[in-house]
Amino acid sequence: MEPLTWTGSLGNILDPILFVLVPVFLALIVLRIAVSVLLPAPTMHTNPDGTLSATSGGPAVLVPKMGNWTGLGLLALVLTYLIAGAIMGATGAGIIGGMSQQLVPVWIALVVLFALSINFKRKLGLYGKLFDSTIGMIGFGLVMFWVFTGLFAGFDMLLTHGALDQLSGMKNKGPGTPLRSPEDGQFQWYLLGGDTLARDVFSRMLKGSTVVIAIAPLATLFAFMVGITLGLPAGYYGGKLDTFLSFLANLILAFPVILLFYLLVTPEIAATGLPQFMAVALFIFPLIFCAVLINARYRGQPSKNWTYLAIVLVPLFLLYMSVINAQNSKIDFWPLDFFDIPSGILVVFVSVVFVNSPTVFRIVRGLTMDIKTRDYVAAAQTRGEGPWYIMLWEILPNARGPLIVDFCLRIGYTTILLGTLGFFGLGLPPASPDWGSTINEGRKLLSIYLHPALPPAIALLSLVLGLNLLADGLREESLKD
Repeated sequence: MEPLTWTGSLGNILDPILFVLVPVFLALIVLRIAVSVLLPAPTMHTNPDGTLSATSGGPAVLVPKMGNWTGLGLLALVLTYLIAGAIMGATGAGIIGGMSQQLVPVWIALVVLFALSINFKRKLGLYGKLFDSTIGMIGFGLVMFWVFTGLFAGFDMLLTHGALDQLSGMKNKGPGTPLRSPEDGQFQWYLLGGDTLARDVFSRMLKGSTVVIAIAPLATLFAFMVGITLGLPAGYYGGKLDTFLSFLANLILAFPVILLFYLLVTPEIAATGLPQFMAVALFIFPLIFCAVLINARYRGQPSKNWTYLAIVLVPLFLLYMSVINAQNSKIDFWPLDFFDIPSGILVVFVSVVFVNSPTVFRIVRGLTMDIKTRDYVAAAQTRGEGPWYIMLWEILPNARGPLIVDFCLRIGYTTILLGTLGFFGLGLPPASPDWGSTINEGRKLLSIYLHPALPPAIALLSLVLGLNLLADGLREESLKD
């Protein structure tokens, strides 16, 4: 069986167009920058209605238009590669076609999500306004691509081979290399080649997204629960409480973040049971937050209050006890233990929450100190609302814009931290296909083989880029409120 090329027979038609469009597009970008620097600024005119309009002609108008049309042509060409590749598969469209065909569930999920979101965007608040921002849509698309990839890969729906499977003769083989003797029903190629242990790089990259998607957003959410629960009263009440909590936050922030991470995930610290005891303290905050949130809202309606508290807190408590309780560990007493989190993942999770919480605390505290002086807060105090009602139902909703933006950025920081820990072999299990570990394994032979390290590095870059663009889009739209 012949090795696959990158685009197969599809490339005979599309590759020449690509080789023309790319240099033209890059040249137009350079020319656009030069035109904006060298040509004079547009002339401003006052319209009859009093508004101002800018007029410019020649290259200042023509070059941007040509760049936009060339960019749209490139986008259409990329979509053609993906759509035709998904139909033709690896045999007709090469490596690109094989990957696109494996990712068909992801493409379908993205199309459905975007179609529904755009159709109902006027009813979806800030999320719907995101689709008025080009940058926000691009970032959202990149993020959701990896979210869906992580979800589907978690059920082994997208993988061509097992992430830990080692096949004879595939060590360090290049992209598109066929298997020596494939079994019936077995995928016949390593689309992105094999690593130093003869494992499929493509499958490991997809499986690694499951690790990132499972840890980064959830750990960041827990950090926000801790930061919000402590930051609101600190900013609202001030005084000694604010001084004490701010001192604790500054004490943690005084340590270099990476060094603090390394200290928390080292095997010696993990063996003492410290991360598990930290989990007991940190993971109780979602229960506290939900309990105070519901009680503040329905305090005057006891029947509803107790009903909602029971519905929310009982499952959360059982989940909490299952998380902190593990067999043969420092905490092993709870009989209803539904699952055990691997110790390495728990250590990383706790470390992310612990390191991010003080920064979130300071952001929430600052926003609370500003918003509590607003008139609507004074109106709520006048009508006799309790302090926690004001904090959670008046102040927090009006701080959502900066917090949502910071949440997206913080997931990106957490993704980078997870990659850094995996790269240095800390925290996550040695056989984990997370991107940091995969990059570390591939970099050992980087001067000879690029393919084991490059795909996970590009995946990490694209996810963080998507989160940053998404945050920019959300910031842009939240400022319009």
